[in-house]
Amino acid sequence: MAADTPTPTQLYLELIKRSLTNSIYGAVMPRRPAADAAWKRWIVKALHTRDLELVQRPDMDGLSAQRAEAVRRRMDGSEWLPEAHTMIGRQRLDSLQHCVEDALARDVPGDLVECGVWRGGASIFMRAVLEAHGVADRAVWLADSFQGLPPPNTAEYPADSGDLHHTVDELAVSMAQVQENFRRYGLLDERVRFLPGWFKDTLAGSPIEQVAVLRIDGDMYESTIQVLDALYARLSSGGYVIVDDYGGIPACKRAVDEFRAAHGISDEIHEIDWTGIFWRASEGGATVRGPRATPHDA
Repeated sequence: MAADTPTPTQLYLELIKRSLTNSIYGAVMPRRPAADAAWKRWIVKALHTRDLELVQRPDMDGLSAQRAEAVRRRMDGSEWLPEAHTMIGRQRLDSLQHCVEDALARDVPGDLVECGVWRGGASIFMRAVLEAHGVADRAVWLADSFQGLPPPNTAEYPADSGDLHHTVDELAVSMAQVQENFRRYGLLDERVRFLPGWFKDTLAGSPIEQVAVLRIDGDMYESTIQVLDALYARLSSGGYVIVDDYGGIPACKRAVDEFRAAHGISDEIHEIDWTGIFWRASEGGATVRGPRATPHDA
């Protein structure tokens, strides 16, 4: 096989990525208009209660330019596509593939964990990577409330003041729907394990023993810090931490920065795109015990 000929593994994972981002057909789909004002959000919510959805019709006169823009936005995950199973975009999927495959190649012990899964796309992809490489002794864990995000608890987490994620109905995807999405790819089995509930109630006492790749997509300070507090100590040396909202949501960045500072974590942060980052744990989470040293309202 020529050096530039894709392997079956590469072809399979490329097909999964195109399917997850709903870009396999190459067509420009109707898009949701930006709900950047209270009255727009009210209209969207009112339509949603009637099983209707407001979308923006493609401009047929500018279709070529729109297609090019859609490709760009799919690459960096800056657009929510109505039917896509992930909103993280191609760059973050490519990076996720690198992190998982590198952990496998270096035999970093532990499972793959995603906290905040939406429609399950990133977790489906991690399970697909395991399948593509014939790995049968690792699980993929999905931790999520499966009912959206919580209202901000500003008494304990003032950095979340004004956060409106809990008002976005599209973020509430049921566990049954996520399981059905896994089935569509033929990837739902006993190695896909669910932790339904709020992070504060599920993660600390979860049966997750060791983590090779930890992907955090919690948007808020509260959600992000609760994942780090509960699971970083279980991260293996050489394992990866991926944070989806670091560049895009200041409260998430603050939670990460404060946790790293409190625990003396100096591993280099690598930017993926405009919002996603990752680092590889040189010492793992073995020295991290209990809650962070900095107070919530520091």
